[in-house]
Amino acid sequence: MACASCTSTDGTPRGCKSNGTCGTDSCNKLTVFDWLANMQLPGGEQACDLVEIRFKNSRKEYFRNEDKLPLKIGDLVATQAQIGHDIGMVTLTGELVRFQLRKKKIKEDSEDILKVYRMATQNDIDKWQTSRNREAEVQKRAREMAIFLRLEMKISDVEFQGDGSKATFYYTAENRVDFRQLIKDMAQAFSIRIEMRQIGLRQEASRLGGIGSCGRELCCSTWLTDFRTVSTAAARYQQLSLNPQKLAGQCGKLKCCLNFELDAYRKALKSFPKIDAKLHTEKGIAVCQKIDIFKGHMWYAYKGDWMTWHLLSNEQASEIVKKNKANEPVASLEEYTLDLPPKQEGKVFENVVGQDSLNRFDRPKKNTRNKKNNRNRNRNRNRKAPQKNE
Repeated sequence: MACASCTSTDGTPRGCKSNGTCGTDSCNKLTVFDWLANMQLPGGEQACDLVEIRFKNSRKEYFRNEDKLPLKIGDLVATQAQIGHDIGMVTLTGELVRFQLRKKKIKEDSEDILKVYRMATQNDIDKWQTSRNREAEVQKRAREMAIFLRLEMKISDVEFQGDGSKATFYYTAENRVDFRQLIKDMAQAFSIRIEMRQIGLRQEASRLGGIGSCGRELCCSTWLTDFRTVSTAAARYQQLSLNPQKLAGQCGKLKCCLNFELDAYRKALKSFPKIDAKLHTEKGIAVCQKIDIFKGHMWYAYKGDWMTWHLLSNEQASEIVKKNKANEPVASLEEYTLDLPPKQEGKVFENVVGQDSLNRFDRPKKNTRNKKNNRNRNRNRNRKAPQKNE
């Protein structure tokens, strides 16, 4: 299950030497650090016989190690499936598996948990690699079949079972799709059992992975497992422009990272008066135009004089609001206006010998074509001009 750059033909890590967790491609998807690995169990406690196994992309399942195999993170194992067997990589063992079971609300003594057959042999790995090499071609042909049948669906990923007897097609669709004829055609073309599984747009992005606008790998494909609802209110709290192109991720939904700092912004806003609260002074009524949450600054402007802004701190604005509620007179905002320190001029870029200017690409290019054309025209005119007889 490691990436192509660090895995040899027998499935063992080759380049990264870290059991398939080098952090590139699909190597480091949803990995968990086992911080209980070196701790001994208290007397009388039995070790957890369940292991967490990851298959293609972000699919993880839990299996029972009935034969007490000495499994460690990174081992390839053959697991029980509904029909046949599957090949996966061990991602977690020991007591931390119990925490994961509680998190996902799975009972440890459930009869639905399948078991681990054995360590994957070379024959198992060869079949598994052969099946995985077919996935790209099968996905392409499946998409062509869906287009031919005019089905409004997108087949985003294909996952073969370890023994090559079954393929799971993951698709996204806005409405319900009748794909019975598609399953018949694919079963006849590929000679395997077909399973169709619908996923959401966020799940599709987590399976396929990618690079976000921040320059890092997508959170949903590396560590984020629970997809919470994200609303535009999170962007309003953080004073972000409601631009759908900037707020949307690769899945087309609002970015999950909008919720990461939302609690910090809400906590900071508790010390601010309401943004729509108007300040009543003897000079006039002032309305909030802009706030800086972390610096604690608020800018107000009088009605009718919108171009002149007055800077107040959040404590000063709250004080004026309290005076307005107590019907105490406030002369003007000028009494409370803050004076910001002058900005320090940064170091100007100096063009060292051998270096070009940083804004060289901002300058418009000179149109050299017109000059060349004018030169050619002048030459032609000189040639065609009649020579004077002496």
